[in-house]
Amino acid sequence: MQIPLDITYRDVDKTPALEALIRSKVDKLEDVCDHIMGCHIAVERAHSHPNHGSPYRVRLDLTVPPGHEIAVAKNPGEGVQYDSLETVIRDAFDAARRQLKELTERQQNHTKSHPEQVVGGIISKLFPSQGYGFLKSLDGQDIYFHSNSVLHDDFDRLTVGAGVQYFLSEGIDGPQASTVRLLDKPGIRPPEDRSDPAPIEEPQGWGYQQD
Repeated sequence: MQIPLDITYRDVDKTPALEALIRSKVDKLEDVCDHIMGCHIAVERAHSHPNHGSPYRVRLDLTVPPGHEIAVAKNPGEGVQYDSLETVIRDAFDAARRQLKELTERQQNHTKSHPEQVVGGIISKLFPSQGYGFLKSLDGQDIYFHSNSVLHDDFDRLTVGAGVQYFLSEGIDGPQASTVRLLDKPGIRPPEDRSDPAPIEEPQGWGYQQD
């Protein structure tokens, strides 16, 4: 599982069975969307002796690039006496999965209406702990990319100033880079020259490619 996962419990005993259930449900979310940036689950007992409904409350908060948030809360409902905590957890994840699927389909349909183009650029910003970064296109535009989009598991090898080639597509919130490939970088300082204060040269000869 690659999703950064944060689980909190309030007035509920943390058990291996609950942990296993939650993690299995998170894995199913990853089947729908493979670039979720964060997942927070809060499990709590809202009432000790409810007159109706379940005493439990479960809340999910998902962060999906480039800036989407999905929030689901399952509260004690009326008409069903003492729904089990496992049932409330499953219901919350089912609702989150539906929202995530709808978001992913919208993003894919939007991308299909904007043909991808192979372009080159330079890594401009990196956020390793959060698994994403930005690259600067040849026209100076900052383009978002996720670590899962970097080929050959090269995300950890990326450095600011490194040259890359990628597919440019339009997401709901603007341009995004996919299939990012790290290139040989004649204009970038090699590791042994990191103390050299000379400015990084802009790589030459990259641009849009025609089929």
